[in-house]
Amino acid sequence: MTDVASLMNLEGAVGAFKFTPGGELLEHRLVEGSNLNESALDLLCHVCVANMAIATMQARGWENMTGMGGFYPVNGFTLVGFEWTAIVNGEYGVVLPNDKVDYEKAYAALGG
Repeated sequence: MTDVASLMNLEGAVGAFKFTPGGELLEHRLVEGSNLNESALDLLCHVCVANMAIATMQARGWENMTGMGGFYPVNGFTLVGFEWTAIVNGEYGVVLPNDKVDYEKAYAALGG
C-alpha cells in the first residue's frame, strides 16, 4: 500500500505527497534542507491534476480517432524538471533529484 512515509524511503527522495482529485495537498513530507516547501508542493499537486486531465483527454481522443486501445485510463505521469523529477500515480507523488531517479522503483512504490 502506498503512503507518503514509504515513498520517502526511495533513494534520494526529497519530498512525497498525497493530493485530492482537485489538486489540494492533503499530506506531505520533505527532507530537511530541501529547497522544496509546502507551497511548492501545493502548486505541484495542481500541476499534476492539470496534466492528468490533459493526458486523459489526449488518450481518449487518440483511442476514439484511431480505434487503437490501451492508452486510457491514464493513471500516472512523470514531470522532469531541471534539477528534480516528480513521479505521480493515482493520488500520490514523489520528488527525486534527476541524478538519483529510478523510474521503475518509483512507479513500483507508487503502486503502478
